[in-house]
Amino acid sequence: MEKNDLKALIEEIYENLLERIDAEENATKSQVVNYLKDAIDVVLNIDDKDIDSIEHAKAAFNNSYKELVKQSLISYKNTNDKFGELSQLNEQALQKCNDKHIDLKALTTKFGEIQSHMTDEVKKANQIISELSEKIKTLEETTNLDPLTKVFNRRALISYLDGVCANKTTPLMHAIMLDIDNFKTINDTYGHIAGDKILIFISNILRKTIKEGDKIFRFGGEEFTVILNRNDDEESEAIANRILKLISSNRLVYMGENILVTASIGMTKLIQNDTPDTLISRADKALYASKHNGKNMVSKVMR
Repeated sequence: MEKNDLKALIEEIYENLLERIDAEENATKSQVVNYLKDAIDVVLNIDDKDIDSIEHAKAAFNNSYKELVKQSLISYKNTNDKFGELSQLNEQALQKCNDKHIDLKALTTKFGEIQSHMTDEVKKANQIISELSEKIKTLEETTNLDPLTKVFNRRALISYLDGVCANKTTPLMHAIMLDIDNFKTINDTYGHIAGDKILIFISNILRKTIKEGDKIFRFGGEEFTVILNRNDDEESEAIANRILKLISSNRLVYMGENILVTASIGMTKLIQNDTPDTLISRADKALYASKHNGKNMVSKVMR
C-alpha cells in the first residue's frame, strides 16, 4: 500500500471517529475503544495488491457509521413513542379529575409540570430524529458501497465510467449486465430475506470469478454490472458464460429449501466516443435480448 493510501485511510478513520463521537450525546471511552478495534480489523484485512481494497476499507467505515445512526434513530423513535403514550395517559388522568370535580389542585399542578416536561422531551427527540435522518440521507448519497452485498453501487459505477470515458484513448474494456431471473417470484415464494441472501450469493460468485483489476457494481435491485478490463471479446464472453454456469450449478439452501437461481447476461464493450449512458444502454439492450429469448443465457451487442 502506498504512503498516500495509508494517509487517506487514517484521515478517513479519524474523521469517522469524530463523527461517531459527535453523534452520541454521551460518548464513552468504551465506544471509542470498540471503534478502534474495528478499525484495526479492517486495516489488517486490506489486501495490498488489490487496487480497490483501500476504497472498500474507507467505505466500510462509512457504512458502519450509517448503521450507528440508524440504530440511534430507532432508539429515539421508541423514546418519542413512549413519551407520547405517557403524555396521553396524563391528559386522560387530568380529564377524569376535572369530570369528577375532585379538588386536587396541587396534583393537577404537578401533572401539568410533568406534561410540560414530556412535551419538551418529545420536541427534543423530534429534532434529533430530523438531524439523524439528514445524516443518513447524506451518507447514502455519498457512499460508494452497497451495504447489503458489499460491492460497489450504481453511483460508483457512473463515477468510474465517467473517468474511463473521459480518457483520450479507448482502453480494452467490456461491460456485463447481469439480472437475476424470476427474482420477484423468488421473493414472493420464499420472502425478502431469501432474496437478500440470493443477492449476496450472486455477489460472492462474481468475486470468485473475476480477476484483479475487474470491478463489480450493484446496478440496482437484482441487477449487477461487471467491468472486465484488458480482455478481448472471446475471453470476456468466456467469463460471462462461466459466471452463468456457476450461478445455475450452485443451489442456495434457505430454510431447508433448495432454491435454483439463474441469471440473464448482456455484454458489450467500450468503443470510441462512448459515454457511460451509451455503454450501459448497449449492455442493457443485450440483457433484454437474453430475457426475451428464454433467460439463463448470454447475449452480445458490441456496437
